[in-house]
Amino acid sequence: MTREPRDAPQFYLTAPTPCPYLPGQEERKVFTHLIGRRAVALNDALTQSGFRRSQTIAYRPACETCRACVSVRVLVDEFKLSKGFRRVLEHNQDLVGTVVRPEPTAEQYSLFRTYLDARHSGGGMADMSVLDYSMMIEDSHVESRLVEYRATNAFMSGNSKGPLVAVCLTDLLSDGLSMVYSFYEPGIQARSLGTYMILDHIERARRLGLPHVYLGYWVEGSKKMAYKGRFLPQERLVMNGWERAV
Repeated sequence: MTREPRDAPQFYLTAPTPCPYLPGQEERKVFTHLIGRRAVALNDALTQSGFRRSQTIAYRPACETCRACVSVRVLVDEFKLSKGFRRVLEHNQDLVGTVVRPEPTAEQYSLFRTYLDARHSGGGMADMSVLDYSMMIEDSHVESRLVEYRATNAFMSGNSKGPLVAVCLTDLLSDGLSMVYSFYEPGIQARSLGTYMILDHIERARRLGLPHVYLGYWVEGSKKMAYKGRFLPQERLVMNGWERAV
């Protein structure tokens, strides 16, 4: 008689809830736990299969009447900077991104709260406490790290390290970087910090010799997710596997 390993993943299905991206739609998710000695390999395999990570949970949409959420990953070696992307890099020449351990700080949480209050005050994360934030950063059994972005212009702050303007929680995979969650100072929109962090991660993946940067879900018809379609060439996960979008 065969016996299933104790740490083999088991999958569960959530109840329907209102879709946060498309009005009038309901969403369901299939999820499993990323724990134990197989968590790193499982996170790799599931991310490549269209899952996303939140703490020790890997999930993907399993909606009954909609297939609008599509996993996307940038093809690092073929990615070329457009004029618009070059302008974003020029606007942020004074920023320095530093990889730090996934350990929460009061400075990070202050920026996180400012970002949520300005950009997602009605969202599901709006009520996250400092403890919730700490769990989001620390509660992981996989290879993750934080990238802190600081402005080096002395006139912007008395902080000798420079003010913290953006943060990205990133998973290191066997075939790429997965941008799990990012947030930034919402009061300096001219910098396009969200776009800048993606461009920076593409360059980081290139230096590491990794072929992909995973951006999560692109949702056709959702203004919130439209920006992900600008990072070309990319691959999108469809019924028959990853399909190139130019």
